Amino acid sequence: MDPRTVVERLRRAVDDHDLDAIVACFTADYRNETPAHPLRGFEGREQVRTNWARILSGLPDVTAAVLRTAVDGEVVWSEWELGGTRPDGEQQILRGVIIFGTAGDALAWARFYLEPVDAGTGGVNAAVGRVVGEERPA
Repeated sequence: MDPRTVVERLRRAVDDHDLDAIVACFTADYRNETPAHPLRGFEGREQVRTNWARILSGLPDVTAAVLRTAVDGEVVWSEWELGGTRPDGEQQILRGVIIFGTAGDALAWARFYLEPVDAGTGGVNAAVGRVVGEERPA
């Protein structure tokens, strides 16, 4: 199966808020690596179910968009945007890239770079300053 089709099936299941359909997009031994946050990595479809049950509960109007994809064999690079409203009424937006490895019609592994959008203050200079440990006066 074309890896884009597998990603589109996941996107559609998220938009439909169909937990069983979301979980069915992943292999039983699915492996998720989160390079920017190594302790967030996990293995197994049951953790996918747990994560998505919480997301669907905490963002009951969640929607997903796949903005771009690129395929190399059984690997698909996908740029995502997820948005929804938390129970406290705040809008939550996540953006980033997920690189999926596919096995037939399912997702077998991922390198996950999806993050909440940081709408904080400070531009590029402040961000670079934080990376290099510079203190800036207020």
